[in-house]
Formats: sequence, C-alpha cells, structure tokens
Amino acid sequence: MAGYSGRVDASAQPLARVRVSLSPQRFTRLAWANAVMLVLIVATGATVRLTGSGLGCEHWPGCQVHHFEPKSYHSYVEFSNRVFAFLTILLTLATFVGALAARLPKRLRWLAFTIFIGTMLQAPLGAITVYSHLNPWLVLTHFLLSVIVLTLGVGLAVVVTHTRAEPVPGWLRRVSLLVWASAVVLVVSGTIATAAGPHPGSAVVRRLWSFEPAVYWHVRATAVFGLSFLAVLAWLVRQRSAHLRGALVVLALLVAQMIVGETQYRTHLPWWLVLVHVTMAATVWAAVTAFVVRLWRPDATA
Repeated sequence: MAGYSGRVDASAQPLARVRVSLSPQRFTRLAWANAVMLVLIVATGATVRLTGSGLGCEHWPGCQVHHFEPKSYHSYVEFSNRVFAFLTILLTLATFVGALAARLPKRLRWLAFTIFIGTMLQAPLGAITVYSHLNPWLVLTHFLLSVIVLTLGVGLAVVVTHTRAEPVPGWLRRVSLLVWASAVVLVVSGTIATAAGPHPGSAVVRRLWSFEPAVYWHVRATAVFGLSFLAVLAWLVRQRSAHLRGALVVLALLVAQMIVGETQYRTHLPWWLVLVHVTMAATVWAAVTAFVVRLWRPDATA
C-alpha cells in the first residue's frame, strides 16, 4: 500500500470542492479514531450474537412494527448495536470528507470512500439478515464484511501516519505476507468455530458447519502463523529494527489471546469469555495488519 508524504495533491481540490482544509496531523488522528471505532463495532456485533439477541428487534430500523424503541433485554442489546453502527457510519463519512479536506492523494481518497461505503452497506445487510431470521451464512457475511472494512481502515491509518519506515529485506516482507495470510485463516476459521459453537446467534439459528473441523483449521493456522511470525521477529531482534516495537505489540496481544482462547475452551465457552476472545481477535487482526502494512510501505524497501 502506498505511503503518504503529507504533500497536497493538486488534483484533489477540484474534486473535493471544499473550502475547509484539514491538516495531515488532524486527519491522522481522525483515521486512527475511525480504525478504533471499526474494532469496537466488531465487539458490539459479537455481543448481539453471543447473547442470542439477533432477533431482539424483528424489524429494521425500529424494533417492532408499532414501536421504534426497544422493550426487552435482547432488544436493548440489538438496538444498541444499531445505534453504535450508525455512529460508526457517521465517523467513516467524516473520515472520507476529511480525506477530501486534507487533499490526500486520489488513491487514499478512494480508500476512505470504500471504507465509508463498506460500513454503510452493513445497514441493509443487517436488515436482510434480520428478515431472513438470521440465516447463518448472512450472519457470517455480516461479520466478515466488518473485518474487511476494519482491514482497510487500519491500512489507511498506517499509511497517513507521518513516520518514516525503516527499510527491510524483500524476503522479510514476503514472509510477512504469510503471517498476514495465516491470520486471515485464523479469523475465518475462528468465525466459523463461533458459528458452530453453543452461541450461533439465537435459539432459532442452526449451527453452521461443525465445531471440531473449524477448530482443526484454527489450530493449524495458528501453527503457520506462529512459525512465520517468529521468523520475522527473530530477524527484527537480531537487527534491532525499529519495526520491533510493532512486532512486540503483536506478540503481547497474541499471548493474551492464546490465554483467553485456551481458558474459554476449557471452561466450556461461556459467552462473555467468548466475547472477550472475539474482541481481542479483532484487536490482534488490526495490529497484524498495521504491522504488515508498515513493512510494505514504499520507504521500507531495502
């Protein structure tokens, strides 16, 4: 993903047609706030699923046909997620407008626009999911779209952060792609494991696939991820690279995530601990994405 030097793109002004400018530093803070919000919306969505509140509001955008507001525990959980999703849409819109006001390069303006559109599409997809009585494939798609948008949001935040990336060898960057790809398998298999477990989303939702095969792929992806990440980490430690700090953040989050994952498995998957695990998974994914994108910035090529 291309970097951002902070220079004004002359072609942005006619397209943006804005009279208010935004400094690169302020847009960077906005982009990171956007990324954090995209992590939190994963947590609120997981709360709906794990508490079985997916049909707490059987209509959209209101809860019921004759009243808009929630009336029960499950409806409050579901409606709170909708409110948080609306705030997330507003923030992604603000990020897109900020990209125009900051006169970012065209590719970054398009990236900000894609993040906004992807987040906004969650609203009709959520409505379709409710009206389909929580079809498990739609529930899965709903979550994975959140992960895709989160990936783009973190990538945008890293690229516009004004710090020079230390050059690394090409082979290290290619290994980092293996780290990222195995993390993709971790996220998808973990999502299926949750859908196949005791908290698929609601009492009326059939479980998706089977729990044991999902865990099988999850464990093997963990092994590939661990070995490739340790190879990258070993080189960074040996070279005392500036990228080591980011790798250590990922490592700390991974250790915490593994402890939570093992604990939830041995305690028969209490929903609140699964929620912690899912939220941490989104955080780990964001950290891994930020780490890999930084290695692939143009000024990080040795």
